[in-house]
Amino acid sequence: MRLAAIGLAAGLFSALFGVGGGVIMVPLLVVLAGYDAKVATATSLAAIIFTASTGALTHGLLGNVDWEKAILIGVPAMAGVTVGIAFKDRISSRVLSYLFAVVLVAVAVGLAIG
Repeated sequence: MRLAAIGLAAGLFSALFGVGGGVIMVPLLVVLAGYDAKVATATSLAAIIFTASTGALTHGLLGNVDWEKAILIGVPAMAGVTVGIAFKDRISSRVLSYLFAVVLVAVAVGLAIG
């Protein structure tokens, strides 16, 4: 039930704000489900396949997706994931959690200011 609730929250936030995988799912998997940070990020990436596919298809049918820009963002993002995984493999879960917290705070401050 806990994992289903995490998935529901990730889907809701994904639909509302375009976030859900890393920003919502990873902290909830770590805090509520006791996952290691590395396992939480990997699990989130696997789970987001379903969220992203459903969201992209639905928004695409509504005419809300700029497919050309999506490709221009998505293809380099695949390279970024490969580099990120190689980097993540070399750092501890504790350091990964701290880095993730810093990113979340920076994003929050950026959204609040701008």
